[in-house]
Amino acid sequence: MIVVKDLHKSFKLFASPRERLKEALTGKSHHTQHTALDGVSFEVAEGEVLGVLGRNGAGKSTLLKLLTGVLMPDAGSLQIDGRVTGLLELGTGFNSELSGIDNITINALMLGMTHGDIERHRDAIIEFCELGEYIHEPLRTYSSGMVMRLGFAIAIHADPACFLVDEALSVGDGYFQQKCIQRIRQFKQEGGAIMFVSHDLNAVKVLCDRAIVLEGGRLIHNGDPEGAVNHYNRIMAEQAEGDDLREGESGAFGTQEVVVTHCHVQGQDSQSSMLASGETLEIHLRLKASVALDDIALGVLLRDRYGQDVFGQNTHQHKQTLVMSEGEELDVVVRIKANIAPGKYTLSAALHSSDHHLENCYWWHDSLDTFEVAGYRFSKFSGMCRLDCAFEIGRQHDKC
Repeated sequence: MIVVKDLHKSFKLFASPRERLKEALTGKSHHTQHTALDGVSFEVAEGEVLGVLGRNGAGKSTLLKLLTGVLMPDAGSLQIDGRVTGLLELGTGFNSELSGIDNITINALMLGMTHGDIERHRDAIIEFCELGEYIHEPLRTYSSGMVMRLGFAIAIHADPACFLVDEALSVGDGYFQQKCIQRIRQFKQEGGAIMFVSHDLNAVKVLCDRAIVLEGGRLIHNGDPEGAVNHYNRIMAEQAEGDDLREGESGAFGTQEVVVTHCHVQGQDSQSSMLASGETLEIHLRLKASVALDDIALGVLLRDRYGQDVFGQNTHQHKQTLVMSEGEELDVVVRIKANIAPGKYTLSAALHSSDHHLENCYWWHDSLDTFEVAGYRFSKFSGMCRLDCAFEIGRQHDKC
């Protein structure tokens, strides 16, 4: 469906318009070269959703603009079977002075639809975006969420072979976001290819079959979504730290000023790694500090077999601060009421300062241990977790 081979794209950066004019007149270089993409290669098959992760400036937007034909590559090749449409930037291809219904025609023509295609799909587009009478109002009166509704509705009804979704989807309300996600899944089931760019890491895990990570214009990871998310988390930690984090022999990363040297997970009653839903989960950890630290937060994160975050919390959020001296060891037990559905789970753990690992990431380990929830200690339930629930039933009596 999409084959990208050794893609390169660079831009000239000028300090001011005057420098651009100097270069044009003299032929001498007055610019610096910025490499947006440097040898990127990957493929997307029919019926596959590929996630794209990377911090700001990593090359994500440039890649999508190359795929949609907005930009041309400096080197490398792009092979795309069928029409590509996408929701890249809010307002792209719209005229703010025209009504929503007029913008359907303009935007759809830009996406490659014919007038016949537009007439066939117009009612479906209007129904999907649910703008009501606002469809006849100028676009300048729309909120960003309304613009997103209209843009998504047009793009998904343009009969694309591949659909590109950027961060614009995040501005919609919760109900419409769910509607878009359901339509994306339907599009995938019908054999369409999707590239999904988002900072919503859980959405990447849920929606995507694979994910790539871009950093500095290079593709540095191509694999399963959970591995890609873990790789991205490490990049963000390195960015906050300012220097590369050391990787431990166990696969953990961080500055290693304080580490977890031992971990054991068990049910409080079962005394094994298999416990019942509703039983208390015990996480036994041993910490060791190589330097004196007076602001340590210990965090734990439970994920299900799909890599979705189920529950996470740290000592800072509990208003507890760990203080350790050089060479000190500390035993910690974390107890969690495991009101979660039966299945297999992983435990990730982190040591950092303040509320999150972007402050000072001392130590982070994904999938540090595993455990399984089997059966129910209390009544059965549907979904991922048990919430307090009560049924209040009142009977109506006939009045004389």
